[in-house]
Amino acid sequence: MSFLYNLFIRLLIFGMKVFSLFNDKTKKGVEGRKQSLDQVKAAFSPSDKVIWMHAASLGEYEQGLPVLEKLKEKYPDHKILVTFFSPSGYENVIKKKHIADVICYLPFDKKSTVKEFISQFNTELFFTVKYDYWYHLLAELKIRGAKIYVISALFYERQAFFTSYGKWFVKQLKKNVDWFFHQTEFSFALAKSVGLSHSSVTGDTRFDRVKQLRSLDNQVEYISEFKKDHQTIVFGSSWQAEEKMATAIAQKSRAVKIIMAPHDLKRVVHLKQIFPDALLYSEIKNSKSQNLSAQFLIIDSIGLLSKLYSYADIAVVGGGFHDAGLHNILEAATFSVPVIFGNHYRKNPEADDLIAANGGKSFTEEYAAADFVSFLLDHQEELKEMSHNAGKFVNEKPDATHLILQKILS
Repeated sequence: MSFLYNLFIRLLIFGMKVFSLFNDKTKKGVEGRKQSLDQVKAAFSPSDKVIWMHAASLGEYEQGLPVLEKLKEKYPDHKILVTFFSPSGYENVIKKKHIADVICYLPFDKKSTVKEFISQFNTELFFTVKYDYWYHLLAELKIRGAKIYVISALFYERQAFFTSYGKWFVKQLKKNVDWFFHQTEFSFALAKSVGLSHSSVTGDTRFDRVKQLRSLDNQVEYISEFKKDHQTIVFGSSWQAEEKMATAIAQKSRAVKIIMAPHDLKRVVHLKQIFPDALLYSEIKNSKSQNLSAQFLIIDSIGLLSKLYSYADIAVVGGGFHDAGLHNILEAATFSVPVIFGNHYRKNPEADDLIAANGGKSFTEEYAAADFVSFLLDHQEELKEMSHNAGKFVNEKPDATHLILQKILS
């Protein structure tokens, strides 16, 4: 199986290099990895004590950040490394204020490449978020004496660990990971069923992260003036299905205000074609348009979505109507906003929990979802109840970060 894993890594590298010729996002990842070694060489020495967090993408970064921040408070003299697999995570975080000494792409998981990268500094503590496992990386870190953790771990039945050929993967985790901090009892039980018993259920650190959001300054220029006293729907990380929803809702209620924040800014041009009378947020900021009476506002800037949810009466979160998978619903729920989404959320157990708490609702078809949103707009008691339930759902979750830190520092 070791041979097959090495073959998989080589095929992955080859495939990404070929695909990078046609895809800008993949190209950024391939080119960025060429700089990772130089970045750590410039910032670290072999004697530097480093706390290292790895996140597949932006969502996992946000999930791991509360733990990383607390570890930095505990060990202020340690240096911080954050690595990403996905360009979407790297590109978003590198532009923001952060606590890391280095943010870079995780090198491809070849033995020689990983060994050279890790030798540039002294990793005292490494954690990966959720389920991004690279086996040569974990083995080399263990050889060098690092403590290795998985936070907000999430195991599900379709993973390789639960197949006939999964024993090799389980063995790597068993001998190299010191502790798994599981999001759910189900994940804990699945891991234990294959012998990964060095673990505990601590909950999802994303709840800690979104609770923090409420204490921040969530004002966004011009949004209050756009909203005024109108009911407002925020479409977060929207795809085509959510765009169809917005059209259907607007046809039924001309009074409602709709804010569209697409998952990809490349869709802004398309959105402007669908909604020709919509305002662009950049135009408002640049004073090209101060008439805020339009029904639609298209957000053509990044980094605003979590704040925009604080203005919403209802949130529609994208990704759930197809296999791309559901985006973050907790950023909306934390502001006591009911969340509507599609039913593709196999890797998001919090979606089922929010539905059970009557703070959110899932649909298989976008027009049924649009009808339900219109129903809520016309029935204030039901809307008020779902809003209360969404906020309560987030508030009642345990402080996962505290539980994790207790174990790590014990």
